[in-house]
Amino acid sequence: MICTTVREGQECVFMTAQGCSYNEGSCFPIVDECKGCQRSAEFPTGVYCTAAPDPALKWKNGTCNMATHVKTATETKKQKLNPIKASKRR
Repeated sequence: MICTTVREGQECVFMTAQGCSYNEGSCFPIVDECKGCQRSAEFPTGVYCTAAPDPALKWKNGTCNMATHVKTATETKKQKLNPIKASKRR
């Protein structure tokens, strides 16, 4: 359904005919770590995340898995070369 509380006009899975069914009846504004994310949008009531109703919970255990501004560094594992087998190669 379409949100009628804080993110007016956006599609929301927590909206019911009786109102917002999320924990306290509305979404929470973004936290400092969310600044710069493409999923944050400004509404007349403030700046909110379009992917999560409570952004602080997403950042609680590290980085948010929905964050578009955070790049995860993946380490490439170098394969060890056995010198004995390498000497037999042609």
